[in-house]
Amino acid sequence: MKRISALLLTALTLTGLLLLGGCGKSQAPEPQQEEGAIQIETVETDGFAMDYFRFGRGERTLVILPGLSVQSVMGSAEAVAEAYAPLTDEFTIYLFDRRKDLPETYTTQEMAGDTAAAIRALGLEKVSLFGASQGGMMALEIAIRDPELTDRLVLGSTAPWVTDTLAGTLDTWIGLAEAGDAEGLYLAFGQAVYPEEVFQQSRDLLVQAAQTVTEEDLSRFVILARAMEGFDVRDQLDRIACPVLALGAEDDRVLGAEGTRTLADLLGSRPDFEVYLYDGYGHAAYDLAPDYKDRMLAFLVPESAGEAKQ
Repeated sequence: MKRISALLLTALTLTGLLLLGGCGKSQAPEPQQEEGAIQIETVETDGFAMDYFRFGRGERTLVILPGLSVQSVMGSAEAVAEAYAPLTDEFTIYLFDRRKDLPETYTTQEMAGDTAAAIRALGLEKVSLFGASQGGMMALEIAIRDPELTDRLVLGSTAPWVTDTLAGTLDTWIGLAEAGDAEGLYLAFGQAVYPEEVFQQSRDLLVQAAQTVTEEDLSRFVILARAMEGFDVRDQLDRIACPVLALGAEDDRVLGAEGTRTLADLLGSRPDFEVYLYDGYGHAAYDLAPDYKDRMLAFLVPESAGEAKQ
């Protein structure tokens, strides 16, 4: 149960739930924090402020873009750091929240633009970028519109447009949030993201988490969920200049396998494109698949894969 609890905590933040590259070196200052403690920091730009946290000790930079979440990922920094520990020797990892003071209407394109501005404000360049779910949509936008910023791109459980499956899922979630049904929202979220066995083991934790949700959380969730309406970059994928790894799941109940399959159809002719579809882990494959971080590392740091075979 402890393992399920840790996975749940990570996924509910990374997909944002959590979640959940290009390799490059950061020009940002070294983290100032006590050993073993992860501090929440804030980056200020001309138009907004955005919270983030960082961990790891590598010379390369990895930016994680979390997906749609009921509550902010910032409260789960330690769990996220533990989940991504296999990457911390090679990377210093940054995970960004959404901007503070959300406008009433906000698009995925605007969300991606704000995140790119925050990355630049920290002096980061040529980063590895990993986005999952809604974060993957943001990552696609950044790679398309700011190709000089991204050196390698990892896409987890995402799609280059709002699939029919995702549209129905979002309608359900938005309806529950607008009705103020935090428990129903968390349960619907968990059931869509996790395989049935994991969901059933997690029901009590989901109910407990829902008790901490505020009206402000629900209002913010609705804005972020509606941000995906109209998102479609299928005709712009040829503008991505960096290598791409797409990781999805055959049994993804949030957006269906067609999201990753479409990425493969549109990018599959490129020699620098890789794809892998899991089966049995659902949308949260980024949490549940035991080799997920190994696949990421082998793609982001190709020399590490060669060393592992020796």
